[in-house]
Amino acid sequence: MSVLARPAVASFAARTMQRALALAGRRSSGPGSTASWLARLPEFPRDTRELTIPTSVAPAPAVAHLPDSPKGVLPPVHVNFHGGGYVMPGAEMDDALCRCLAAEAGVVVINVDYVVAPQHPFPAPTRQAYEVVRWVAEHGAEHGWDGDRLTVGGQSAGGGLAAAVARQALEEGGPSIALQVLHYPPLDLATNARDKRAAIARPMLRPWMADVFDSAYVPDPRRRSDRLVSPANTADTTDLTGIAPALVITAEYDLLRAEGRRYAERLAKAGALAEHHDVPKVDHGYDLQDAEAARPVYALIADHVRRAVQE
Repeated sequence: MSVLARPAVASFAARTMQRALALAGRRSSGPGSTASWLARLPEFPRDTRELTIPTSVAPAPAVAHLPDSPKGVLPPVHVNFHGGGYVMPGAEMDDALCRCLAAEAGVVVINVDYVVAPQHPFPAPTRQAYEVVRWVAEHGAEHGWDGDRLTVGGQSAGGGLAAAVARQALEEGGPSIALQVLHYPPLDLATNARDKRAAIARPMLRPWMADVFDSAYVPDPRRRSDRLVSPANTADTTDLTGIAPALVITAEYDLLRAEGRRYAERLAKAGALAEHHDVPKVDHGYDLQDAEAARPVYALIADHVRRAVQE
């Protein structure tokens, strides 16, 4: 076992990564700064307001991206969860995606700054994410959106959380979710990253990263087969009939591609796959580095979200 897979070491490494990210975010410019994230895809306007969503885990800060909607009409709502291996904060990374969805799909996008490990290990993030979505569904009218027309989604770890939200909604009788968007999600933490294969020799995600992320998020390896952590693992055999339809997006060079494809196949068998789209010649997190690669995929997500809340 790698030293980094030891929970205490993984926790220390994760906190160190968090501090480095915080320092980058405080810079006025340059890669990783808040300003750099807000400057991406400038063709999409930014009209936002901040809110705090109460949950049993902790209050969840969020930014609501507002569409240009006719007066008196409550637009649908999409709840977004950012990536970061379940340990890195940084909802602002998805600012461009949120602006695109607000403009192109005509939805209010709630971009959630959820709790992360090791401060809040599993199951805290999955529970908080579900309670955020339930709150959004129940309190829409008083905040300016239609909670009955609801979609959820996320990138990387955020996609894993969106899948967990949809699963909890299925098990707990709601809220009704019209679409779950799973963008290069980790869906099988029970399988060691060293046993996963990518289409290129040196993919962006490395085994040492998985050691840190997985051990900080789920310190007990026996819990990594939980349905809210690893729905693409063979240990989860529950019938998913009735779960929210899914748009699953994988990246050709991504170490996580195979588990995304497996989950898409599982959803298809349950009649819950809207589309599986594999983005060619890109790796994990490609959209955060390459605006030209991001634009058509963001447009695809917007199209699916728009159609889901209109049906």
